[in-house]
Amino acid sequence: MLSNTSKYAIRAVIYLALNAGEEKKIGIKIISKDLGIPTPFLGKILQTLAKQKLLSSTKGPHGGFGLGKNAQDIKLIDIVDIIDGQDIFNQCLIKLDNCNEFEPCSMHYKYSEIRKNLLSLFRNQSIGNLVNEIVNGKNKFNL
Repeated sequence: MLSNTSKYAIRAVIYLALNAGEEKKIGIKIISKDLGIPTPFLGKILQTLAKQKLLSSTKGPHGGFGLGKNAQDIKLIDIVDIIDGQDIFNQCLIKLDNCNEFEPCSMHYKYSEIRKNLLSLFRNQSIGNLVNEIVNGKNKFNL
């Protein structure tokens, strides 16, 4: 459902939350290598997030990226909204242009509840919560 760009963005923000700090920025090449994402593509993603103040960016030999906010304040919806917008939470599952409440497609009501639950999950799940689960061993984060 999510685009690869959104998935990469979420992975990168989790990575930065786990590895960067207020004084420690991580360079694009290191992030790219560790996550297996092409550097130019990842650079565009991270710059987009930095322009929206989700990440901080420092130029120069000791520069790199870090979080622009506290990890608890970054919700998954924030990342997806910046990268792709919220169409996945509003559009027809099978992408019919004329699907709506008055003229629903065969999947409209079947998918409606899932779409609401997914939006709720993305609004409530913070990067900080995910990082805490990873650090406490509740979930694995395989780069």
